[in-house]
Parts: sequence; structure tokens; C-alpha cells
Amino acid sequence: MKAAGLILSNIHDRNIPELTAKRTMASVPFGGRYRLIDFPLSNMVNSGITKVGIVTHDNYRSLIDHIGTGKDWDLARRNGGIILLPPFITAFDSPKANKLYTTRLEALMGVMEFITSCSEDVIVLSDSDVVCNMDLRDVIKQHEDTGADVTVVVREKDMNEAERKATNSIVISDGDGNIKEFIENNAAVSGKCDVSMNIVVITRTFLVTLLNTSIAHGLKGFYSQALPFLFGQAVYKTYRYDGHCAEIGDLCKYFSANMQLLKDATRDELFSNKERPILTKVRNTPPTQYGENAKVSNSLIADGCVIDGTVENCILFRGVHIKKGAVVKNSILLQDSWVGENAGLNCVISDKNVFVRDGVNLCGHETMPFYIAKGKMI
Repeated sequence: MKAAGLILSNIHDRNIPELTAKRTMASVPFGGRYRLIDFPLSNMVNSGITKVGIVTHDNYRSLIDHIGTGKDWDLARRNGGIILLPPFITAFDSPKANKLYTTRLEALMGVMEFITSCSEDVIVLSDSDVVCNMDLRDVIKQHEDTGADVTVVVREKDMNEAERKATNSIVISDGDGNIKEFIENNAAVSGKCDVSMNIVVITRTFLVTLLNTSIAHGLKGFYSQALPFLFGQAVYKTYRYDGHCAEIGDLCKYFSANMQLLKDATRDELFSNKERPILTKVRNTPPTQYGENAKVSNSLIADGCVIDGTVENCILFRGVHIKKGAVVKNSILLQDSWVGENAGLNCVISDKNVFVRDGVNLCGHETMPFYIAKGKMI
């Protein structure tokens, strides 16, 4: 069974406005050298998917710069490869007469031409806010073996107060994995539940039927309206995923997901599988320089950094400078950030090209990290 991929790059931008003011969720930096789109894109490529459409909304300049021709994912191909799908490809693509889409279903309606032009049997849909290393071939195989029209990847969560505020749909299924209901109002649910990871394998012809039906009946929600509308007329299944998964639902979860990478078990699960590497754009930068005063412990340091201070439990992206006497702890410093002499940072997220002056001390908390916007000088 052949598959094509479709990645939604902007669906969750409003969940983390601090980092998506000038970029898409898909191009949010992660883990020292990656972007969030690297994870769904690598999962698809490692599963043999060689045709991937990327649905955009706005602020996608940095995404284009990162993806390029797709050569770093072996997707610079004559047939298939990476296909960027911006809004308004034609005058008829928008379901709302030249208005940008606001829901997942409207985004899919806007790329109907891409979907109908595919010859693949199934379409793998994925958002860009989930960090995991998943073999999608297993999901596709189960989809084929069970004769499903839709297979939704789920994982079990304990619906505590924080999780009830999440936007992902809760999936109710029977013992055989047949989906019976989608619940959008998470506040009304408690205990352990199956929650959609927003990774869906769907038969291409059924997806076309689903979208045409939604357009005809004015439906707007993918989980809340479109899929339930065809209950009883199609086979909906769940696929349970038990591996490491981090959902970037807000700035605090972004901070936590990065900090988890400092644990050996998390790094091994995400990056140690040689058959399923997480691929990203390759940059030719020099190795990191460590000065005479550098003290670094339990940190991920990208290349091109210059460190002459103290760094503990941190993730430093390319080109970060830590000057003499500076102490940086439990922080995430994005590309080309500078920390001046004798400055102190704790639980801080600095965006790109931030400059912290000499002697400045900033402190946040793991539940509320201190965020410095892109290009700011403090």
C-alpha cells in the first residue's frame, strides 16, 4: 500500500505565540539543531513516503529556508518529493472565498487539488507539534490489514488539570480498536483516556469523499463534525503508540520537552535508531570553542558556540556565545544568542539573536520560563 504525506505547519501556532510570532509552529527550533517539522518529516521519509505536501498558512519564510529543496531528507526528486502548499494556490482553493483557513478541515479543503492528484492509496496526515520517532509503516500496515478507512494514532494520558486544557481530541473506542466517539470538551473528562496525536492514516478516496461531504453540508471541524458525520458508513480504527512523545502545547511544554532531552533514555529513543534517524538541514559551521574558564555539565551544545563561562543543564543552539564569568543554568538559548560577562540566567528561553548585557541576571521557573523575544537586547 503506497502512501503520501501531508503535514499541517500552522494549525497550533496560537498555542505558543511567543515562538510563532514570526515563524510557523513547524519551524520552531528544538533540541539544539532541529526544527519541529523535522520529526513528522523524518518519520514519513523513514517509512518510505517520498511525496510530502506541507500545508502553510502564514509566516512561512523561515520554513521555506529550512526545507529548501528537500535534499537533506532525500526528497529532492523529479517525481514526488516535497511540495509546498501555500494558501490560495488557485482562486477556488479557499473554502471561504479568499479567506485563510481557521480549522484543520478547512486546511484540507484548501489542498483538495493536491489530494485528488495523488495516486497513492493512503494519505498520512500529521501536525507539527508532536516530537516522536515513529515507524509509520506499522500504522499503515494495520490500516491495510483491518480494512480501515481512517486510522487515528492515539496515546494514553491521565487527564489531570493541565491535560484537560489541551486541544487534542479524546478518542473513545471499544476493545477491538473501533472508534465510537470523538470528545472535544476535555474539561468534562477525567482519568486515563486515549488522546489523538493528530497523526492519521486515511484512505485517499475516502478523504476526498469526506471533504466533498463536508463542503456540501458546511462542516468545519475535522474530529468534531466531519468524521462523526460518516460514523456507520466507514471503518474508524485506533493505533496505540507507547513510545516517547512530547506535545508542544504551550511555552512551558516546549521548555519541558527540550529539558527531557538531557535524559539519556529520551535521547536514545528519539535519536539512537540508525534505521530511523531524525534528519534536519545540514549546516557547515566550526566546532564549539571552550575557553579556559568554561565549565559545562549535562548540556546539549550545538556546533559554532563559543563558551567561556558556566553552563549547566542547558540546550545551546548554533552560534551561542557565553562570556567569561557568565552562569547559565536550566535554559534554552536559540541560535546566535549572546550572554555577556558575569551575567546570570536560570530557566530562560532566549529566541534568536538575543543579547544579554554584562552583569544582567534573569530568572524564571520551570513552570513559567522567562522568555526573551527574537532580536532583543537586555
